[in-house]
Amino acid sequence: MNGLRVAALMAATITTGMMAGVYWAYGMAFMPGLAKVDDKTFVGAFQAADRAIINPVFLGIGFVGTLLFTALAGLVSLKEKALPWIAAAFVLYLITMILTIAVNVPLNDALKAAGDPNTIDVTAAREAFNEARWRTFNNVRIVLDLAAFTLLAWALYLTGKSATQP
Repeated sequence: MNGLRVAALMAATITTGMMAGVYWAYGMAFMPGLAKVDDKTFVGAFQAADRAIINPVFLGIGFVGTLLFTALAGLVSLKEKALPWIAAAFVLYLITMILTIAVNVPLNDALKAAGDPNTIDVTAAREAFNEARWRTFNNVRIVLDLAAFTLLAWALYLTGKSATQP
């Protein structure tokens, strides 16, 4: 059981870190870069990036897989000292999923639904997108996901430490 516990916890930690990296990259590079381009470039680039990220690997292993790996890590650690840390990480990551689904995805979808940047009013589409709201909630996702990653790393440390004690 210890092997499964460590493997599940490692998978949860790695995927949580990967998701934090996605949010971080959007927050620190992608969105600031797009903030400096014209409206047509912004709309076209954001639409293309959002279409690309919606794929089975990202959604299955990253976005949803992270929650499932964390749940599995918790289930196989029910009697372990690491459980509270895993549970807290689960809750924090779940909140990032809720924020994503409730705030970021609807903004993304509305921008995609606006249509082809060559045929729409890109200034109106960009304004309706509400970059400030998207970035604010992305920053919250960064903080929550980094906190979840830190908690899982601590849980992994505790799990390793308990494995070496008699």
